[in-house]
Amino acid sequence: MHNQALTLLCCALLSGVNTSAWAQADGDGKAALESVIPAGPADPNSGAPAAWNKPIHDKQTHTFVLLDRLEYGDIDGTNNYLWDAQAWIGGDLNKLWLKTEGEGPMRGGSPEDTEFQALYSRTISPFWSAQAGLRYDINPNPDRGFAVLGLQGLAPYWLETDLAAFVSEDGDASLRGEFEYELLLTQKLILQPRAEINVAVQDVPAYGIGSGLNNTEMGLRLRYEFMREFAPYIGVRWEQTYGDTKDMARAEGEATSSTAFVVGLRAWY
Repeated sequence: MHNQALTLLCCALLSGVNTSAWAQADGDGKAALESVIPAGPADPNSGAPAAWNKPIHDKQTHTFVLLDRLEYGDIDGTNNYLWDAQAWIGGDLNKLWLKTEGEGPMRGGSPEDTEFQALYSRTISPFWSAQAGLRYDINPNPDRGFAVLGLQGLAPYWLETDLAAFVSEDGDASLRGEFEYELLLTQKLILQPRAEINVAVQDVPAYGIGSGLNNTEMGLRLRYEFMREFAPYIGVRWEQTYGDTKDMARAEGEATSSTAFVVGLRAWY
């Protein structure tokens, strides 16, 4: 041990190193704090020496487009289509989000429901973003607009979550929650449960909406990722209406629940 210490000391002297600058160990072998912290003033934000160069903050603009669901469904012998897509452009903290979704019959022309959203998004934590903006529905007629406040991110246990509150141009308020989870059966085969819940504060008879819980949509999709960016899937989708909304649908001769077997595509870039 003495020979090793003597050797290190000789090397230091020969190389011109000031041994007084070395970290000093205390009694239990740990380096004393004052011997490893550089002398002089420190940056109050990072604790690094004030003389050091400031870190470079990344201000590069990025883009992302996700076609989460593009699918064909068979509901009691009636064929329909559905899309659900979103995209964003921006940096680490501030983004512009664009979202659209809708559905309609394969035969019969225009979609029955079509929705667009344009939102400003601000990152408020590593896994969550607060969103605010506008929503516009062009189907069913008449068209109407909404103000939107939302929260989107990754809940504990990797639950993808999208929560939004809407206030229409007529003052009608509603809430929506969308939840997805990805279960990796293999590296390429993925099972995705999905749930959507819609709640209204007031009755809106012109649109067939009653107060309280309006409807839920549950889905289970099994996809195969040929590439991460391209994955066809098969699955099942179940929809159910409740309360006054269910009564309004029944009075119009519409179905109050449905089950659809679906085939579709998920893609992103």
